[in-house]
Amino acid sequence: MSYPDLADIPGGLERLNERVRQDQQWLDVPTRPWVPSRSADGQRVIDVVVVGAGMAGLTVSASLRRCGIDNHIVLDRAPAGHEGPWATYARMETLRSPKSLSGPCMGLASLTFRAWYEYRFGQERWEELDRIPTTLWMEYLIWLREILEITVRNETALDGITFREDGLLALRILSAGRPETILCRRLVLATGRDGLGGPYVPPVIAALPHHAWAHSADRIDFAALRGRDVTVIGAGASAMDNAATALEAGARRVDILLRRLAMPRVNKFTGIGSMGVVLGFQALPDGWKWRFMDCVLDAQTPPPRASVLRVSRRPNAFFHLGCSLESVTPQGDGVRIETSRGRLDTDYIIAATGFSADLSQRPELSAIASHIRLWKDRFTPAPQDMSSGIRYAELDNSPDLGKGFEFLEKMPGDCPSIRFVHCFCYPATLSHGKVSGDIPAISDGAERLVRHIAESLFVEDRALHYDGLVAFNDPELMGDEWTDTPLSAA
Repeated sequence: MSYPDLADIPGGLERLNERVRQDQQWLDVPTRPWVPSRSADGQRVIDVVVVGAGMAGLTVSASLRRCGIDNHIVLDRAPAGHEGPWATYARMETLRSPKSLSGPCMGLASLTFRAWYEYRFGQERWEELDRIPTTLWMEYLIWLREILEITVRNETALDGITFREDGLLALRILSAGRPETILCRRLVLATGRDGLGGPYVPPVIAALPHHAWAHSADRIDFAALRGRDVTVIGAGASAMDNAATALEAGARRVDILLRRLAMPRVNKFTGIGSMGVVLGFQALPDGWKWRFMDCVLDAQTPPPRASVLRVSRRPNAFFHLGCSLESVTPQGDGVRIETSRGRLDTDYIIAATGFSADLSQRPELSAIASHIRLWKDRFTPAPQDMSSGIRYAELDNSPDLGKGFEFLEKMPGDCPSIRFVHCFCYPATLSHGKVSGDIPAISDGAERLVRHIAESLFVEDRALHYDGLVAFNDPELMGDEWTDTPLSAA
């Protein structure tokens, strides 16, 4: 994509690429591979399979290589260049995160967005930049993948998981529609916001003919909404971004229905963001973890100011607060909505109603879903842990993860191999904090995950490593460096 107000500095990215290579050479990364190779059933066993090549999956892959776990692969169902939400349903003009955050750089300054931007467009342009354009962020991630030489198998989807008696995982995948089975030792689900579920759609909307509605994460033909009335349900960022996109595509009017009496204004978790939260959240007692996340959910995350202004500056945009759905019925070619504030006739509904952690929406996890321990399976929050007295389903249905983001058994001894599957996506938040999906702490989360995987692989292979220790016989001294002197010579 071209940007009329930005001009590439000739040779800028080439110079940055050289600096990245030099930095890696000085740090001696990637380190040499150390995991003993395995084979089974006539095929090589992959040490780690990462599902998802968005920001999280790329950071995990690069971190694995830095730790010497080179025998891994990354899969993504999307075509190359369309991984993650940035080129699909992320319809915001700019990112919410401040431009200065280091993001998926793994501690290497030359891998930051700022380095990429300044080398490409210049420091002066960086100083002028307010927020990062979404399309530029996607270009940066593509560059990150290229400079780190991360190989991704695109148009490849996980179709099922089987635990073998020998401790390996057999993964059924569909690659360009063709079935295949690969064997691996660890599986990382870096599958984003809906990683253990899918879009949540209120039942009254889901019952409508599908031509009358879409979820905000769907591929929507906005051009087809030109001259039509659109109603957006929700008060979050995706509601504003979809409303704005519909308006900019020529919708006749857009009504935004908000159940709350007031739009949320304070971004709670961002407000207390610090390395203390990043490193310390996972060590909190369960009640305190619940209390923190309950407070965030109760307050709700507000949409960015720029996103709201993008909508409100349009004269044909209308906000309706304290307006909850009561019924929705087809009406000719459109839809009639009965709300707590009255009736609204519209042509099309966009449900910006978020996502749910609902394993039944992930058929590829059907064989393991019943074994995954959720927070509701073992924890009941005390009254002081619930700000409003509401027990949020999002927290109840969050996976109860181990220290390395690994799934834990619902019934001890029933499925011990489930610990070889790691949840490095948004539903890990209650167990680990915001380190598995958001830009600010993605490198810290990936490091935590990969250190655990490296530790577990080494412990599992300890006998092989000990045999290697015993067999190691490369002398540093040749025996001609000294002369043995008799004591009597003294």
